[in-house]
Amino acid sequence: MSRLDWLVLGGTLLFIVGYGTWRTRGSRDLDAYLLGNRQARWWGIGLSIIATQASAITFLSTPGQAYDDGMRFIQFYFGLPLAMVLIAAVVVPIYHRLRVFTAYEYLETRFDRRTRTLAAVLFLVQRGLSNGLSLYAPALVLSAILGWNINLTVWLIGGLMISYTVAGGTRAVAVTQQWQVAVIFVGMVTAGYLLVHYLPEGIGFREAVQVAGYHGKMNLVDFHFDPQDRYNVWTGLTGGLFLALSYFGTDQSQVQRYLSGQSITESRLGLLMNGLVKVPMQFGILLIGVLLFVFYQFNQPPITFNRPVHDKVARSPKFGPRLRELEQRQTTLFAAQRTATDQLVAALRNPAAAEQVAAAQTRLQTTQAATRGLRAEAQALLKQAAPATEAKDTDYVFLSFVLRYMPSGLVGLLIAVVLSAAMSSAAAGLNALASTTVIDLYKPTRPQHTGEHYVRVSRISAIAWGLLGIGFATFAARLENLIQAVNILGSLFYGTILGIFVVAFFLKSIGSKAVFWAAILTQAIIFVLFATTNIAYLWYNILGCALVMVLAVIRQKITARPVPVEVA
Repeated sequence: MSRLDWLVLGGTLLFIVGYGTWRTRGSRDLDAYLLGNRQARWWGIGLSIIATQASAITFLSTPGQAYDDGMRFIQFYFGLPLAMVLIAAVVVPIYHRLRVFTAYEYLETRFDRRTRTLAAVLFLVQRGLSNGLSLYAPALVLSAILGWNINLTVWLIGGLMISYTVAGGTRAVAVTQQWQVAVIFVGMVTAGYLLVHYLPEGIGFREAVQVAGYHGKMNLVDFHFDPQDRYNVWTGLTGGLFLALSYFGTDQSQVQRYLSGQSITESRLGLLMNGLVKVPMQFGILLIGVLLFVFYQFNQPPITFNRPVHDKVARSPKFGPRLRELEQRQTTLFAAQRTATDQLVAALRNPAAAEQVAAAQTRLQTTQAATRGLRAEAQALLKQAAPATEAKDTDYVFLSFVLRYMPSGLVGLLIAVVLSAAMSSAAAGLNALASTTVIDLYKPTRPQHTGEHYVRVSRISAIAWGLLGIGFATFAARLENLIQAVNILGSLFYGTILGIFVVAFFLKSIGSKAVFWAAILTQAIIFVLFATTNIAYLWYNILGCALVMVLAVIRQKITARPVPVEVA
């Protein structure tokens, strides 16, 4: 990066972190530290919810997902707006009326401490591991740019995020997130504009979308039902709905955002704002990935976007010559692909040239098939040469474009986008982990201490969970596409947690023992299914929720004992 890039990057991050820490310094009261004295307005809640979701993985992995697989990932979010309405109508009033610090406090009111502890532990395991993935993504950026050891980079990013989260608590997270969201939106709009601007003369946004469509990348909606297909309308409207209900209704990293609202109305409006913004925002990020694909139809892409691995293999006496041979073949194939693409664009401008369009499309399909085969050979070679490194390179697609083509200054801005997203998501998760540890596990067994003591323990917990996340991040390179890895990890736990809350909200005749053992058995079943079947991960959210409900009802009927119902 240039000196200007470093200035933009450093200035942006220092301002955001420094301003947030200064504004929220000195929180000693538990309510102030964990919930910011419940003074957040709706727009602040909405921005905080958006920032908590939008991790660095979103901006590194999602464009790569679209580059490789098209727009169909957008269907994952189709159930989210409905989930926001349901949570605003049902869940928010209950949490506000009980004045809880965490979602899991409600479960003790409805069931017992054991059920509350189980749900809290499931959340802690899932969120603690997810935070590690959120740290790995920005470490990937800096290690690629600076050539640093990725484990050292994870520690540097994690340490920065831990520092301001521990210092200011929820208010520090919320204040910094507002600026982080602003940087994110400016950076992504700029990237989208430049992608279209860099296309050849005479090719604009309309032509780019047409080219993407002929390559099958504008696959926004798929009505084909297949339980093994991760992304179609049915998984989005059902599995995606249940995942969103669990994430926003029971995951403390999100619940804590709207528990800090001034009133029920402010919290509801913040959730509805997220429902209106999230799908268009995700569409825009995926569209950047599609535009990247089109850009590389006119500009030769590298044989792998994972530049550090490429350079390592290229220097190898054993594997370097084979890699250079593959790159020469790629150059020849790209020339034929570029010719076919130019012919397709020319034919599309003539409404009467249907035959020319079909011929150009056939040539493109031929060259694309050859290119995919060549890339498969290259990935196999890279994996053979560097077995410890993941050869799959979709997470590097956007980063590679930024480093190779962005003008000086904007590189720093785009890196600031990734790091801002990383810190906003990981800090919210860390804040929620500390809150749940103290409120749901520590305080119930030691109720005699002062508020200052619990704030001190919260800070210690945040440090401990941050270190655990850093540790897990060092293993994240072994996982598949990161955006999928995060959602898979969440889906393994969210269905069970959601099932517990659905029983609590709607099945008032079910007692604590029935739901506790139903949740234990359900979680075991989900793990077995994940290990032994190819069911698309979004279905685990539905299966988990449904199994908890059904097994709890069965258990309750078997015991057949009257259960006193305490209505929240």
